[in-house]
Amino acid sequence: MGDRFGKTGFRILAYMSVALAAAGVVLPLLPTTPFVLLAAFFASKGSPAFAKWLEDHPRFGPAIDQWRTRRAVPARAKVLACSMMALSWGMLFALGASGVVLGISGVFLCGTACYLLTRPSY
Repeated sequence: MGDRFGKTGFRILAYMSVALAAAGVVLPLLPTTPFVLLAAFFASKGSPAFAKWLEDHPRFGPAIDQWRTRRAVPARAKVLACSMMALSWGMLFALGASGVVLGISGVFLCGTACYLLTRPSY
């Protein structure tokens, strides 16, 4: 019984992630690639048929394939992700967040950006 509920949870997370990815296709500030990769991960755990659909999708499939085979992220996704992280940190600064919040968030955002930028592009 617990396995069924786990699969349902993964399936729901996969559908939510693909909805956010689809929104990212048309909204310039919302990245698509991270949500596609999340959807592929969740779908592989909860719905093999949905995972197959994602892998065969003309828009989402190549990003999933490149991540799985080479751990590659598109250059456009890297630029957008780093820009949004910088904008987010800048907004925290402009809104007067405390030094502790700025420091901790800055360390995590820089670490994430460094990881992302060291991945190959395609």
